[in-house]
Amino acid sequence: MTRSLGGKILTLALTVSLVAACTSTSDEPEEPTGPVELSFWSWAPNIEKVVDRWNADNPEMKVTLSKQAGGADMVTKLLTAAKAGNPPDLAQVEYQALPTLVSNDVLADIAGQANPVKDRFAEGTWQQVTLGTDAVYAIPQDAAPMMLYYRTDLFERFGLTVPKTWDEFAQTARTLRGRTTKHWLATFSATDPGWFAGLTQQAGAAWWGIEGESWRVTVNDAATKKVADYWGGLVAEGVVDGKPMYTPEWNKALNDGTLLAWPSAVWAPGVLAGNAPDTKGRWAMAPLPQWTAGENRTGNWGGSSTGVTAASKHRTAAVKFATWLNTDPTATSLLVREAAVYPAARDAQTGPALAEPPAFFANQADFYPLTKQIAETAAGVTWGPNVNVTYQVYQDEFARAISQQTPFSAAVDAMQTATVDDMRKNGFAIAG
Repeated sequence: MTRSLGGKILTLALTVSLVAACTSTSDEPEEPTGPVELSFWSWAPNIEKVVDRWNADNPEMKVTLSKQAGGADMVTKLLTAAKAGNPPDLAQVEYQALPTLVSNDVLADIAGQANPVKDRFAEGTWQQVTLGTDAVYAIPQDAAPMMLYYRTDLFERFGLTVPKTWDEFAQTARTLRGRTTKHWLATFSATDPGWFAGLTQQAGAAWWGIEGESWRVTVNDAATKKVADYWGGLVAEGVVDGKPMYTPEWNKALNDGTLLAWPSAVWAPGVLAGNAPDTKGRWAMAPLPQWTAGENRTGNWGGSSTGVTAASKHRTAAVKFATWLNTDPTATSLLVREAAVYPAARDAQTGPALAEPPAFFANQADFYPLTKQIAETAAGVTWGPNVNVTYQVYQDEFARAISQQTPFSAAVDAMQTATVDDMRKNGFAIAG
């Protein structure tokens, strides 16, 4: 089966017919008249409070919320519901899951209604909902720009300065290990592919792209290998730890000061507050180190959007709600306060809900103004249709590289091979 993606073609060996995944205005189902009831699937905490506000103000366009598990579970459930002919009208979708849902005809192209709000979002954020085409498959909800978190007290204790480049970061790691063997500047985690993907985006990586009627797949491009070789060298040198994140040991290392820094995303304060409660007020945030001095660029680790399903009989109303949810000041303020998300909309990033820094970072008054500056520099990214495969191989191969002390670049090559093989197995046309 071949499906068009914003004028580009995705080829799937399921049927020889041509099915448009991006439905144009003429393909949209006729909208029923009268009161509308929309179904919405989301996992965001307290999202029901935002929905309640919409319903109170829009009695003729009621939204019924169904709370869901996030991540891969949500994708599987949406695929199953769409196949059965009963998907919701709207769904919260992680950016990297969009291509899978688009190639399976789950999501509608809403470019006609969505493009007027394009400028409300940073360019890199908007690209994630277009898949690098002229189509638009969702409205961005939350952004997850990456930055560097560090322990101010321990940096002062060990006479360290905040690194502005990755060369400086490496030297800082060496300096620290030369002064103490009980502390590490950071760790490289083989269990967190989204973290690695964000770091490679900053370096200029482009793992997927659309080329004519085919996918371009370059998971092992020069930028990705540069990042892999950099961290592999630091682990081999013994100046950066190689233990995974999100384990009891990692939590303890954050809390007792064994780890001094964490390249992470905007949502990190919540993790630190939960996993390292004794360190409140001892952290600060700075931009990620740059590959070249004077550059200003970051990547994303996470984030989600609000998509409208192709089967929805109320697409116009659904897009209206999705746009309100993610751009209206009342809605975005509620998302920040109740759902604890960092909004993707530019205006919301300077709204009253973000006037004060996170409680865990009360000592850094410029936390959110600096975050907004960083968010504007996030690299654009086009996700592919089998991110799950790429991520699984990352976990397997990088764990092996760390334990067997083999080159990290070989793990990247394995990711490339597995990704391409899986796409070809499922009938996707691959350029080159």
